[in-house]
Amino acid sequence: MNYEITSEQRMMVDTLRAFMEKEMHPHEAETDRAGAVPPGVGERIKAWALEMGFHAPNLPEAVGGGGLDYSSLALLERELGKTSYALHGHIERPTELLMACEGEQIGRYLAPCVRGEKKECFALTEPGAGSDIMSMSTRAVVSGDDYVISGTKHFISTVGEPDFAIVFAATGSDETPRGPRKRVTAFLVDKDTPGFEMTRGSLSAGQRAYPHYQLSFQDCRVHKAQMLGPEGAGFELANKWLRMGRVWVAAACCGRAERLLQMATEWAANRKQFGKPIGQFQGTSFKLADIATELTAADLMVMHAARKADEGTMVPEDAAMAKLFASEMVGRAADSTLQIFGGMGMMEDIPVERMWRDSRLDRIWDGTSEIQRHIIARSLLRPMGA
Repeated sequence: MNYEITSEQRMMVDTLRAFMEKEMHPHEAETDRAGAVPPGVGERIKAWALEMGFHAPNLPEAVGGGGLDYSSLALLERELGKTSYALHGHIERPTELLMACEGEQIGRYLAPCVRGEKKECFALTEPGAGSDIMSMSTRAVVSGDDYVISGTKHFISTVGEPDFAIVFAATGSDETPRGPRKRVTAFLVDKDTPGFEMTRGSLSAGQRAYPHYQLSFQDCRVHKAQMLGPEGAGFELANKWLRMGRVWVAAACCGRAERLLQMATEWAANRKQFGKPIGQFQGTSFKLADIATELTAADLMVMHAARKADEGTMVPEDAAMAKLFASEMVGRAADSTLQIFGGMGMMEDIPVERMWRDSRLDRIWDGTSEIQRHIIARSLLRPMGA
């Protein structure tokens, strides 16, 4: 497999890297300690992204987006993964689900997000359902020309408070060969809609400054014109977003692992014990070799999935394998890097301990490692009728 990048892609990565080293990395520790991005920093990042054409790179040029292909987006997400989500999230990538907007929805939701005037959140996860979409308890009941939404969503992550939510709710059920199946529908719900309350969630051990919210809906009435896509299309819409989202998480893991490897290698080459660099001891050098090898494998899996997405041939297990391997790879890389640094790795003076905490989350969000293994195993067993 040949995944050499083009000169244009190299220029994109180099431009982004230079900006991140100047405007993001210096603010990481302060952002983590405060649980929030310092005043003015997020605004500078967003302004730069808008000026340089990095804003909305994932949406088509026809609607004002950057129109990048999936392979280029994977490289972008890989570089962004080297810093915290709280900082790089200000380079906004509106969800591609907004491309399902029609009529008035385009001017009210899609266009403002492309211009950087509004931001959305993807409201799927629930306290009692987690990754099991079909167990969601949020309901939307028809009432005249409206739908009345009731239920709760949590762990809804976004940078800053969103202007509206893409809310998934059950609007009925359908009979299938496997039994009754909930009819999941997506709605566009503005934050000031009566009956909709948004509160910030608890502080997380990892990605501390990347806020997550709890969304509560109590008899929240929205017009049927707020439905995103046809009724019952919510499951397909959600899966489309989740599949590529898993590739982006995997790409970010690769970027973070590369930064960890660089720090670990420099430390091992310069830190001396017993009269020589600790990198000369196999206990250290073999850890570096393992990180480098697994990182190379993860990069290939990510680019393989992205190239298949560009060709329209990516299947769910491609994204699941990339996310599973890369997220577990970066966890091992972070743990090995911390071990190489020893006690200093636990100190806030250097970013290792923060990256160690942040990397733990990657095995949970966008589908846990167990969910990814389930998807992969199902792809093997279903053709055999099992």
